[in-house]
Order: sequence, then structure tokens, then C-alpha cells
Amino acid sequence: MSSILTNHSAMVALSTLNMVNKNLTDTQNRVSSGLQIMSGKDNAAYYAISETMKGDSGMFEAIHDGLTATKNSISTARLGAETVADLAKQFTDRVAFAQGSGVNLADVQAELDSLVTQIGTAISQSTFNGEDLVSGAAAPVTVVSGISRTGGSFTATTITFQSIDLGAIQTALDAIDIVTAGATSQAALQATLATAEAQLSNAIDAATSMGVTEKTIEGQMSFLDMLTDTLDSGVSAMVDANMEAEAARLQALQVQQQLATQSLSMANQAPQNIMSLFRQ
Repeated sequence: MSSILTNHSAMVALSTLNMVNKNLTDTQNRVSSGLQIMSGKDNAAYYAISETMKGDSGMFEAIHDGLTATKNSISTARLGAETVADLAKQFTDRVAFAQGSGVNLADVQAELDSLVTQIGTAISQSTFNGEDLVSGAAAPVTVVSGISRTGGSFTATTITFQSIDLGAIQTALDAIDIVTAGATSQAALQATLATAEAQLSNAIDAATSMGVTEKTIEGQMSFLDMLTDTLDSGVSAMVDANMEAEAARLQALQVQQQLATQSLSMANQAPQNIMSLFRQ
């Protein structure tokens, strides 16, 4: 039955067109933003999880940046320790040379004094951004290396390493006086060599310690890089739009929109067709 008061066909066609337009708008939003979940109304569970994971990813990136600065300080300290170890080796070699007979101890002492000065220069330059890990008394240093989330609570994970005291090595080597020792006794002269060798060992240990710490920091930074990538991939899998599917859906909805518009137009013509029944 046709009616000029209620156009059922137009109502159905309009409802269909409204639904198609809504779906088309949603699809266009996903295409333009690249996201299938943009807010809690799209998928509350996935939105909450993705936002939490984004927060974790941001924290790990910040920690990575902090470790970068720490690594640079440690790398500078390692370079300083290796330089001091090389100079201490030269120092020890010259003290060993002084053990022989007929050696001008004053000339060798001048060389030793020069090496001690070079050691002091290396120590003073082995700081990064004002952080000194080489000239104070050896002490534990803690670097936040990560964050763990358990049951909604956070716990910081840390790496602890020892700073080194290259200044003590310089002081010990500076105290060596082969001229006075040589004038005292052969045993006193030999004792200077033992002292020099002990400080060389200390310098090597310091350089090794900084090298191990630097490698540890690099490993943690590499892990944080991979962890951040994994978190970002997990977020992407939950909230990113499938652009191939959205492109196909967009084309289909555009066709549906055209058909729904034509259907509405035809339905709106129905009352006009009734008029033909009253024409003579």
C-alpha cells in the first residue's frame, strides 16, 4: 500500500544512507590517522593496554638517553685509565732501566717526572660533562638501567659499578725518587721498581674495570632498544589500521553511498507517482 503521509521506502533508504555515511566517515578517519583505535570508545581494552605500553616505551627511551650520558662518562674514564696505564708502563720501563749500573739516575728521574706530569694531564681531561669518575676515591656508582612493572607498581632496576682513583696512582708514582733511592742502597732502588709495577697493575685493573662497565652499559642500551621496538610493534598491532583493508573498504563504501543516494532519490519519487493515479 502506498501512502502520501508516510514514505516507508524513503525512511529505509535514508536509514541505509546514514549508516553508510557513518561507516564512510569512520573509514576516512582511519585512513587519515592510520589508526583503527583512536580512543577508548573504539576499543576500551585495547586502548588502555596500548596507552600503558606507550608509557612504558617512553620511559625506556628516557632511560636509554640517560644511559647514553653515563656510557660517555665511562668511556671517557676508560680512555683516561688506558692512557694512564700506557704512561705507567713507560714509567715502569724507565725505572727498570735505572736498575742497571752506570745509568745517570738524574736524567731518568727527569723522564719520570715528565711522565707523571702527563699522567696528571690525562686524569684532568678524563671527565665528561663535568662527571669525574677517575680522580676521587673509588666509590660505588648506581645507574638506573630499567623499569619493571609488576601488579601496577614500578621498580627501578640498576647497574652498580666502581669509580676509579687514578689520582692515587699518580701520587704513588710521583713519590718515587730513584736518585735518592740509588744513593741509599741497591735494595731501595729495587723497591722503586716494585712500587712502579704495583701502580702499573692498578692502572691496568682500573682500565679493565671501566671497559667491563662500558660493555655492560652498551649491552643494556642494546636491550632497551630492542625492548622499545617490541613494545612499539605490540602497540602497532593493536591500534594501527590495516591500510590495504581500509582502502578496499573505502572504495566499497563510496559505491554503497552512491547506490543509497540513488535509492533515496527513487523512494522520494514514490509520492509523485501516486499523483498519476488521479490524472484524467
